[in-house]
Formats: sequence, C-alpha cells, structure tokens
Amino acid sequence: MPFDPFHEPGLDPFLDETLRRLAGEVRAFARREVAPRPAAESDLAARVEARRLLELLGDAGWIRHAVPAAHGGAAAAISLRALCLVREALAHASPLADAVYALQALGSMPIALADNAEMRARWLPEVAAGRAMAAFAMTEPEAGSDVAAMATTARRDGGDYVLDGRKWLISNAGLADFYTLFAATGADAKGPRISCFVVPAAAPGLRFVGPQLLSEPHPLGEIELDGCRVPASHRLGEEGAGLRLGLAALDRLRPTVAAAACGFAARALAEAFDHVHSRSQFGAPLAGQQLVQQKLARMATGLAAARLLTLRAAHAADAGAERFTLEAAQAKLFATETAQRVVDDAVQLHGGRGVLATSVVDRLYRAVRALRIYEGTSEIQHLVIARELARSAE
Repeated sequence: MPFDPFHEPGLDPFLDETLRRLAGEVRAFARREVAPRPAAESDLAARVEARRLLELLGDAGWIRHAVPAAHGGAAAAISLRALCLVREALAHASPLADAVYALQALGSMPIALADNAEMRARWLPEVAAGRAMAAFAMTEPEAGSDVAAMATTARRDGGDYVLDGRKWLISNAGLADFYTLFAATGADAKGPRISCFVVPAAAPGLRFVGPQLLSEPHPLGEIELDGCRVPASHRLGEEGAGLRLGLAALDRLRPTVAAAACGFAARALAEAFDHVHSRSQFGAPLAGQQLVQQKLARMATGLAAARLLTLRAAHAADAGAERFTLEAAQAKLFATETAQRVVDDAVQLHGGRGVLATSVVDRLYRAVRALRIYEGTSEIQHLVIARELARSAE
C-alpha cells in the first residue's frame, strides 16, 4: 500500500461524513486533473496557466465552496472546513492552483460579508463559476503589516469616488477582473479611516504597472490608481469601516492558509518518504538510517499537529464561535512555520537532487516561504496570540 500523508483518522472529530467525502473527492480531482499539469516556468506562463486553472476549478465546482448558496455557492453559509480541505488538496498538487483558489476566496470574502446586494449579485456568481478572477488589494510600498500607513485615498465626488494611489505585491495584479481594494476616506485621531471598494479592472484610471517576479512563478504585481472613478455603490459597508471588513476576511481565511501549508508539507513528506525508501547509501536504504527516521518522524508529527490546529480553527468558525481569532492565528503560525521546516527537511533528505530546479521539493521550497508572510506575518501572529491571551484573562 503506497504511503498516504493524508491518512489521519484523528481528524474525524472535526469532519462529518459530508466533509470526509468532499476531502476524498477533491484529492482525487487534484491527483487526476491538477498534479499532471506542467509547472509554469515564467511569469507569463504562470499568468496563462492561472486563467486555465481558474476555468478548470470553476467547471469542477470547487470554487462554489467560497461563495454562499444564494449567489451560486455550494452551501447556505461558507464552510471554512470545506475551504481548508480544498486548499490542502490543491496545495499538495500545485502551489499555483492553490493560489488561484485562495484569491477567489479572499477577493470575494469582503463582498460576501458586506451588506451590498448589488456587488454580491454582480460578482459572486461569476467568482463561483470561475468566470471572474478576483484580487485583494490592501498592501502598499509603505503599508504592509502597518495598515495605518496606507496612502491610497478615495474622495467623494458626487455619486462617485475618485481613487489615487499605488498597490503592490498584489496577487493577480494585471490579471484580475476586479479588485477588492482598500483606500483612506479621510482621517481621525486614530489615523486614516479606511474604506473598501470593488474596483473593476476596466475602471478608468486603474493601470497595471507591471509584474513583480517571484522565484516560484506566481501572478504578482503592482497597480496604480490615478483619478480612478468608481460609483459610490461599489463601496462595501459604511465609509470608514473597510479596515474592519478586510481584517474580518483575513481572520476568516487564515485557517485556509494553514491548510495550504499542510498541503505543501504533506507533499514534501510524501516525496521524502518515497525517496529514502528507494535510495541506497553505504550499501543500505536511506530509510534504514536512524537520522533519516528521526527527520521523517519529526515531519509527520509536525504535519499531524498542524492539521489538527487548522481544523480546530475552521471548526470553531463553522460552529458559529463569536471569536476564533486565537485559534486562527495559532493555526496559521504553527502550520506555516512547520511547513517551512518539513519542506527544508525534505530537500535535505534528497541531497543534491533536492536543489535541482526541476525537483518537486525545490519548487515547494520556493513556494512555501511566502506563506509565513502573506495574510499576516508569523511575527504579527505572535502579537495576535499574545493579545488574545491577555484578553481572555481580563
């Protein structure tokens, strides 16, 4: 029986029969339809492939789990556990496929959370079907973890808003059909009052500046807003409430980043396991050496713990917990840091083969690093966890 890194009976308390069936179906789909696809070797190739993957995932119905049923989704309410299971399976098969899926969820989540019927009706069915590609535009050159440093502005002009500024390190920049975009609409004593807007890619005054290249090709880039005009009806929520909306979306989707990290780690563990059982050194299989066994044991144990923390956080959200910030931050922190170590161990176990550009574990090594940065760095997660612990003691 081949080694299966997904075999983990201990997860069952967090999964009902429907979710267990979903997990099996999406893993089979990912093995059959996604894993065999060639890896993109350039930014341009990644952009072309991202569109193809979007269509593939939309046609297969997987993106429907990121949208409420009222707008073409799979269930009345978005299930974070379902999103986690899909992301874990896709990440195991292809980092790019996971990124495409993740941005559909992240870019549309503020629309799903906000009370704006027009934007929901316009974009969510298109997102669910894989016909519209989403982007989440919060980061700026001087505003990463420090969102209060945001310099992009939106001023009211009659029935419109006029936006000016720059956004960078934006996944799907230049490729997205719309941007869920954050801009300052004035300021108060606490800093800028940030609002959230849905900005179509075709909006006058929005320009794709160019790509920002990663070592593992992924559609990333910079956009500029120069007198970009959008109707006031494109604002999500009240003016000044955008940051709360954006952080709520990030909070909800943080466990899915942890799930993607688990997918990367599971693939790395599987690759390492197969390699050490087929490779001999000093006249014996690598798998028989105690230091190799120690690495495999550490990798498997870390992965198991990360998956438990991930599904605990997603289960808390699905169960209607009023706050699950602590669980989400712990899952994101532990899973992404663990995935980095697991992938690094897998490269080490492959030896020279592990650093060849065509190696699966080398691609994972390049792809996994970003997970410790985006949607809240590991350092920010430490601060969030400490804050939540202090809050619980009040």
